[in-house]
Amino acid sequence: MAQEIAVLIPIVMFLIIGLILTTYIYFRSRERQMMIDKGMTPEQIAELFKSKKNPYTVLKLGIIIIFAGLGIGLGVIVNEAGYPEGLTPLLIITLTGIGFVAAFFAARKFEIEDKRNEP
Repeated sequence: MAQEIAVLIPIVMFLIIGLILTTYIYFRSRERQMMIDKGMTPEQIAELFKSKKNPYTVLKLGIIIIFAGLGIGLGVIVNEAGYPEGLTPLLIITLTGIGFVAAFFAARKFEIEDKRNEP
């Protein structure tokens, strides 16, 4: 019984990922179609999307991945040392959460500096 369910896990995972990607592409094309219907030129649309990009997205992602990696590493070390099993997920989730908070404050610091340096 458990093996039959285990076979379905990757199938369901790929279906969900496909659904998410399809939904993203659909709504993105709908958004662009609405812009075209409102009379925007391709240059205006490109400029709008260019201005939406956040330059600190990669910084945020890097900080989050570092803290998640630290959580996993510490969780494995604690698990191997013989501590209770519940401590491993606690470390992973807690350090990932700390990573999100650190990423927020780091990006906010750089955004404030950018606003000060603008003419």
